[in-house]
Amino acid sequence: MLVFVKERLVILAVPKTGTTALGTALGPRADIVVRDPPDLKHAPLYRYDRFFRPIFEKVCDARMETLAVMREPVDWLGSWYRYRRRPFMLDKPNGTHGITFDDFVAAYCKGERPGFADVGSQARFLQPRPGGAPLTHLFRYEDQPRLLAFLEARLGPIPDLGRENVSPAMDLGLSRKMAARLRRKCPEDFALYDSIAASGAAGLS
Repeated sequence: MLVFVKERLVILAVPKTGTTALGTALGPRADIVVRDPPDLKHAPLYRYDRFFRPIFEKVCDARMETLAVMREPVDWLGSWYRYRRRPFMLDKPNGTHGITFDDFVAAYCKGERPGFADVGSQARFLQPRPGGAPLTHLFRYEDQPRLLAFLEARLGPIPDLGRENVSPAMDLGLSRKMAARLRRKCPEDFALYDSIAASGAAGLS
């Protein structure tokens, strides 16, 4: 999580959406950088709204706007699958060695997910709590030019973003049957991603 007090902007760190690279590039100019523990670094919107927002509003005497990045749902799961297939994850409970991407998505679609597929939900991460403040700005991970243009307009020139925590490259193919099952099981993720407008905002409530 990155907090820019003067600019009244908080960037939430949705896992597997390039926020580590953003943190490296923008961290030096941020007023607050939450790196650890992971539950605070990757605080979802409802947790930010409950614990962080009241503090910032009291100290800054103004409401902070929130920004997040969302990745296309299948691509997001593919990144998790590849990330957990790194060599050092071999023989570990959460490793994805020895299973196909279809197997991974099938496990993700279960009501009770096994550890290797228990990676949360972007829609749930970005859902405000009842009566809480909705997210202000939402950008597609795949539309980096629009995201960077917004950040430069708000924060000034931004250094080139490096690539960090990159998952191993590999060809992933999801069967048509499994893709349809994922859409049935997680409609809120696809609906939210599809709702992201060209302006970089979505109708979150």
